Amino acid sequence: MKKLLICRHAKSSWVQAWLTDHDRPLAKRGLKDAPLMAKRLKANHIFPGKITSSDASRALQTAKIYLEVFSKEDVIFEQTPELYHASVKDILQVIHKTSEQVNSLFIFGHNPGFTDLINHLGESLDNLPTAAIFGFTFSTDRWEQISRKNASFWLYDFPKNKSTKNS
Repeated sequence: MKKLLICRHAKSSWVQAWLTDHDRPLAKRGLKDAPLMAKRLKANHIFPGKITSSDASRALQTAKIYLEVFSKEDVIFEQTPELYHASVKDILQVIHKTSEQVNSLFIFGHNPGFTDLINHLGESLDNLPTAAIFGFTFSTDRWEQISRKNASFWLYDFPKNKSTKNS
């Protein structure tokens, strides 16, 4: 079984309006929400085998906060430009390249691609909020075989959620 956690970057800052979209860092709220979400996962014994992040500043900052929270775990880390402004097809290509030794993959990136991916895999969601996490399990041992057919809802959580929604 493979487990995928789709992690939207935390809230980004618009204070430095001259920065490109790619270079926008996290806002104060994002710097608070990212560790909150990572700690919730850790408290529920949900650990990454690998973290793959968009190379955009806000996604990378969010992913690195998760890495810090999971620092005692043996986590593989990768950043890629392929997750920035990625379509469902692009995101799936990144996921499909994951080593079969990895059973739990956390990916960090952006909307609308992440919300589109969730819907593509069979769940109905209007918008994945910033710092939110959405998980699927797949009844396969090969990342390249994940699809709507073998996807099952695992969890959905976001910073303002008072009770985590797990299956």
